[in-house]
Amino acid sequence: MITLLQVANDTVNQLTDTANVAKQAVAAAPTQLHFIDLLFKGGWVMIPLAILAFAGLVIFVERYITIRKASKSESNLMLQVKQYIHDGRLENAIALCRNNNSPLGRMLEKGLRRIGRPIKDIEAAIENVGKHEVSKLEKNISILGIVAGIAPMLGFVGTIIGVITIFHDVSVKGAIEIGTISGGLYTKMITSATGLIVGIIAYVLYHVLNAMVEGIVLRMETDALEFIDLLEEPGK
Repeated sequence: MITLLQVANDTVNQLTDTANVAKQAVAAAPTQLHFIDLLFKGGWVMIPLAILAFAGLVIFVERYITIRKASKSESNLMLQVKQYIHDGRLENAIALCRNNNSPLGRMLEKGLRRIGRPIKDIEAAIENVGKHEVSKLEKNISILGIVAGIAPMLGFVGTIIGVITIFHDVSVKGAIEIGTISGGLYTKMITSATGLIVGIIAYVLYHVLNAMVEGIVLRMETDALEFIDLLEEPGK
């Protein structure tokens, strides 16, 4: 009987020890950190960074769609205008440019309506319309450049705030501990990384849009010169 009681007591002790070990293992297990939780640890600096990222994305999508639409509308327009001019169908050429609804179409329409005037006047009219169309294509693109410059600076502000937080906590507690400096390190590293990521992406998107606009401008300049040469042909 005594032996059975000892065995039961040993079994209970073993189960208790196992339960304690399990509790310690659960307590020691690292807490899973989600991406959203990580961003929140960046502090209030993450709010303006999020606003900059959202604004940059909206501007890029809107400008990209507009520029792509302008680029597609110009295909084969100059060839059709040349054919109409050679056939003496000036009104058809003007109607074609007006219905094309593209930067090149509006530029050529202005030139066609000036036919009969000196070439210098036609060139000046085309150039003025071209400048206006380019300015419309470049609208708000500069904001992406601003975002690319401001975002890393805001990240640096977050770094400074994180360092200040570390020194403040150390001065209050009077000791340097991992728990004391971890909060400031979170702010420091997260804001710096986020600012750099937003800035780099905005910088790339800014140059992508600029390259697209430059392609349209080059095509407009080439077609404008071809149009002037067409008007200067004998018999035109």
